Amino acid sequence: MNQARNVAILIYDNVEPLDFVGPFEVFISSSNYGKDFNVYTVAEKDEPVSAIGGLSINPSYTIHTCPKPDILVVPGGWGSRTAMLNENLTNWIREASDEVEVLLSVCTGALILAKANLLDGLKVTTNRSAINTLQELIPVSTEIIPDARYVDNGKIVLSAGVSAGMDAALYVVSRLLGEDRAVHAATLMEYDWNRMPN
Repeated sequence: MNQARNVAILIYDNVEPLDFVGPFEVFISSSNYGKDFNVYTVAEKDEPVSAIGGLSINPSYTIHTCPKPDILVVPGGWGSRTAMLNENLTNWIREASDEVEVLLSVCTGALILAKANLLDGLKVTTNRSAINTLQELIPVSTEIIPDARYVDNGKIVLSAGVSAGMDAALYVVSRLLGEDRAVHAATLMEYDWNRMPN
């Protein structure tokens, strides 16, 4: 693929900062100066989003104006319990999921994917503190892997809590652009990539 892949990172009120900033950093560090990944934030509305801790973020786009994503990152945080009930968001995620190459959830972003009816028959994981909540939302065909840092279902990749989102994002980079690119990005970030054993 010669054109940079669009990486949309969803943000919403009370999102966990590292859940979205970690993958954001991974994809920009892996982007070969923007040639391979075009990374941007997207929110429901064109107004500042207040993350956990009061961090204020201005989204680059709304769900109505953003470039069509090739990769969509759905982070978690306390706000996921509200976001998962927002049909504007879950409908948009479900529609985008039809065309994305990879849909990556971080932490309790899995709850949002569950409410978007995207986890049927998959192996999934989330933050350990939210395993029981996820269990209540998923169909019986879905299997929770509680100790996994990330789980690859092909198009849909899910990761556990917070820093595991960086590990999963590096894994996605390695899948798309090769392991050397992911290792180089981890080195640039001085991050110790915690890889999933095969």
